[in-house]
Amino acid sequence: MRAVAVERLTGPDGVALVERPEPAAGDGRVLIEVHAAGVSFPDLLLSQGLYQARPELPFPAGVEGAGRVLEAAPSSGFRAGQRVVFSGRGSWAERVAAAGSDVFPLPERLTMAQGAALLMNYHTAHFGLIRRGRLAGGETLLVHGAAGGVGSAAVQVGKAVGARVIAVVSDERKAEVATRVGADSSVLFGEDWLQRVRDLSGDGVDVVFDPVAGDRFDDTVRALAPEGRLVIIGFAGGSIPRLSVNRVLFRNIDIVGAAWGAFLEHGPDIRAGTHADLVRMVEEGFVDPLVGAALPLERAADALRLLADRQAVGKVVLTVRD
Repeated sequence: MRAVAVERLTGPDGVALVERPEPAAGDGRVLIEVHAAGVSFPDLLLSQGLYQARPELPFPAGVEGAGRVLEAAPSSGFRAGQRVVFSGRGSWAERVAAAGSDVFPLPERLTMAQGAALLMNYHTAHFGLIRRGRLAGGETLLVHGAAGGVGSAAVQVGKAVGARVIAVVSDERKAEVATRVGADSSVLFGEDWLQRVRDLSGDGVDVVFDPVAGDRFDDTVRALAPEGRLVIIGFAGGSIPRLSVNRVLFRNIDIVGAAWGAFLEHGPDIRAGTHADLVRMVEEGFVDPLVGAALPLERAADALRLLADRQAVGKVVLTVRD
């Protein structure tokens, strides 16, 4: 079968379409015909050798997808023909055998391509905002990178909670995207972005969802209201900032880490409840993933380049089957 592998740690140029043996069900695994596979920032980092996990080359690419069940044991809770989403290494392929615990129902309201966004992006946003950030209805949420895959997910999860959402984006095109996915206000990142956020929020924001960090981090801390929470999701800005903890003490703020993948190693059971709550948000009309680009499997390198060049909006997916 066709699949994509990372053959060299040179970013998009190091991935290639290859032939791989057919997977098989068994040992509690669910055999899935993949229709769409998600492309996310960790995929780019893995292809560059910059992710915390560094598999031995060559390794199968992709960590999430959506499709239909081909074969599953009755004890798995899934049936042949059922639409599902799944996680696990090697999702950029025509078929995948995923552990039953890594497979979840795909809501009927969503397309396969939208389903490919649910696990990495929306589970991360839900975990970061609700469990780690303690976001509550009526609070003000600031989302950096709000037009991207995880940023747009955070906007929609924030609105589902009942928060007012301020999006920080890099250009007018992305501001339009942030508005489309539900942001109440958009601010263009630049020299005066912090003042504009203060003008919109008054005393500051209650929660910041930050997958960017980098050189904007200090001003992001300044954007917090007393007892505000800054939820660190990642470092797409390219550098890992430092913070003098006296600022945390005297401003009475929280700096919170939200590493969804690392947390699953200690609390894997969180995923079922998270997914059920996201399905509720889908049914209530708050969660509606934006697919910004859908490319065929053989263009996996181009999909990664969209992320590397900061051109992606919404979720980038690989279309494996119509």
